[in-house]
Amino acid sequence: MTMGKIIFYEDRNFQGRSYETSSDCADMSSYLSRCHSCKVESGCFMVYDRNNYMGNQYFVRRGEYSDYQRMGMSDCIKSCRMIPMHRGQFRMRIHEKENFGGQMHELMDDCDNMMDRYRMNECQSCNVMDGHWLMYEQPQYKGKMMYLRPGEYKSFRDMGMSGQRFMSMKRIMDSCY
Repeated sequence: MTMGKIIFYEDRNFQGRSYETSSDCADMSSYLSRCHSCKVESGCFMVYDRNNYMGNQYFVRRGEYSDYQRMGMSDCIKSCRMIPMHRGQFRMRIHEKENFGGQMHELMDDCDNMMDRYRMNECQSCNVMDGHWLMYEQPQYKGKMMYLRPGEYKSFRDMGMSGQRFMSMKRIMDSCY
């Protein structure tokens, strides 16, 4: 399995000091005083504008990201998580209410509009059984996003996603790498 590699830079347009990693980093300040741009040489990562994988999230894959503000970050990049490649099936159960309450639907593929497909106008908890997923606040994979790996998510509000609604979800496929 190939590892990802990402290089972070203190300033916009890949200027200033840099820090390179192939793994998760909960607090960038150990390496850089600030982080305003990054280059992904391989693999896929989520970058966050708060420590410990909190705050606004942005999915990055092979390419150059010259300005954190263009990514929808309110502050500079403060933490990152490497997304391992998943081969095999994808499976997730989405629930209308917290603690797996209300309507439930099982997904095995991308869903560009939860309301159209399931007549569900809210998703407040989910259980990811297989694969890695991105959830988006608007239909058609737009707006703020959240990365989910296998596990139970009883309350998006408790994860710091208060007031956030998710309307579409996409699998992180090996074609992303």
